[in-house]
Amino acid sequence: MTGRVAAVNLGVVTEAEWAGDASGRSGIDKRPVDGPVLIRFDGVVGDFIGERAHHGSPDQAVYAYAEEDAGWWTTELGRDIRPGGFGENLTTYAVDVTGAVIGEQWQVGAALLQVTKPRTPCTTFAGYWGVPDLIKRFTARALPGAYLRVLREGEVGPGDPVEVVERPAHGVTIGEVFRATSLEPELLPRLLDAQDLPEKIREKARRRLAALG
Repeated sequence: MTGRVAAVNLGVVTEAEWAGDASGRSGIDKRPVDGPVLIRFDGVVGDFIGERAHHGSPDQAVYAYAEEDAGWWTTELGRDIRPGGFGENLTTYAVDVTGAVIGEQWQVGAALLQVTKPRTPCTTFAGYWGVPDLIKRFTARALPGAYLRVLREGEVGPGDPVEVVERPAHGVTIGEVFRATSLEPELLPRLLDAQDLPEKIREKARRRLAALG
């Protein structure tokens, strides 16, 4: 089955005590739009990002989360989670987001996107959902979704196919990076093989490996 975009979501301004931005504003509340949106190198046009120190940047211009993984959380929490509920720009269907290889390239609509890193859960995420232990539960589930950099700008809309057009041979996946940095330090050496992984994460892996001896 060909993967596709189930929804394209844009953040709205949310003011709350749990918002991570110094001004108390967050863009984690992302809502589906009806038509295509333009994805640029620095992010999705019309998307609000509150805390730019930790969100946005070329290495995480777009965030994708799988509809199937969201379905698991719907059952786990006993609540309906609409597209955008994870703060994702792209809700995907029939795309193995956790199994995506670092550096893998996706043709999505007119845009060309590249898988860069997993999402790290934060207190803003837990506050938005109103689930105090969400970080612990999200980490244990280890289905973090993927950040993407933009290699070619273009419009992307609901229903557009998601086609993997290039996949690096090293095979290091989003899931492996997440588990290596949070749950399974024995996987850290694998991260050094992924040349397209942001250098900050690779350097952190080197430091941890040195500390482990």
